[in-house]
Amino acid sequence: MRKALVFTLIVALLAVVGVSAQEDETEEFTPGEIVARILERGELICGGNQAVQGFGFLNEAGEYVGFDIDFCRAVAAAILGDANAVSVRPLTGAERQAAMQSGEIDMMSRNTTFTLSRDATWGAVFGPTTFYDGQGVMTRAEYGVSSIAELDGTAMCVQAGTTTELNIGDYVSANGLDIEILTFPDANSTWDAYLSGRCESWTTDKSGLASFRLQAENPSDHVILPETLSKEPLGPLSPSGDEQFAEIVRWVVYGMITAEEYGITSENIDSFLDSEDPNIQRLLGLGDNASGSYLGINNQFMVDVIRQVGNYGEVYERNLAPLGLDREGSLNALWTEGGLLYAPPFR
Repeated sequence: MRKALVFTLIVALLAVVGVSAQEDETEEFTPGEIVARILERGELICGGNQAVQGFGFLNEAGEYVGFDIDFCRAVAAAILGDANAVSVRPLTGAERQAAMQSGEIDMMSRNTTFTLSRDATWGAVFGPTTFYDGQGVMTRAEYGVSSIAELDGTAMCVQAGTTTELNIGDYVSANGLDIEILTFPDANSTWDAYLSGRCESWTTDKSGLASFRLQAENPSDHVILPETLSKEPLGPLSPSGDEQFAEIVRWVVYGMITAEEYGITSENIDSFLDSEDPNIQRLLGLGDNASGSYLGINNQFMVDVIRQVGNYGEVYERNLAPLGLDREGSLNALWTEGGLLYAPPFR
């Protein structure tokens, strides 16, 4: 009798464990809140920039384009199979936290530095760094200035609500400089204030300086000083509380970096679809290899991403190389070429 009771309890316990396992397996492939609403509306809403050429701006056709925008497009391709199914919400630096916390956007890809305070208080999950940057200062060539210290006694423009504002305040104070800091709501107004003569210099990430310098009537009239004031790791981020979506953003970026390592581009990807290399098969979700299925999306999601958007190198060359941001020898080179771009393996 006792043996029969024990056997019955074991069977019942196994049944409960089996049901729980089935439920867990089902939950793994059930779209999270963010993915579900993206699928329902048929587009991804991405917080971006509209004023920084090369990263996020409106072109002459009224379309949002740029390095950061392409990562929004890549996530849309992964989830919806359509890189053009993206609506960009332009955000100023000061608007970013509220947009992230309110649910107004699904993700953000907008020259945003990964910092402790933002990680802890914004209610956001930072994805991989897509661009390693640092803060710099631009001034007029006619001044003959070669260092920030020589700007003592002048005014400097900076965008409000950014790490840039905090960094320059710390630098001025630490070096005992008499530089008046003037703040403006967005990048365009900061640049315009500098051009109009309200300040003798302005500061932001060096990539942003290079972008705006290119827009000047005569770029050679402006110089970027050699000092780098900070570390500015930039990348996409998503609202906390939806790990599935955060993982999709993370592995889309990693997949684009990995594709560059393997030499897979938007132009030659079809030639890799019959590859016998197990690493490429895993990246592209070929055969019986799991890839997107781990994330609850199309198993061959990276095929759509690469075909429609390209690998990391293609995105960089298309958007940032024209700004004069040479990748060779920089932190943004692949790890195999002395840079910091490194992706975990697809396995």
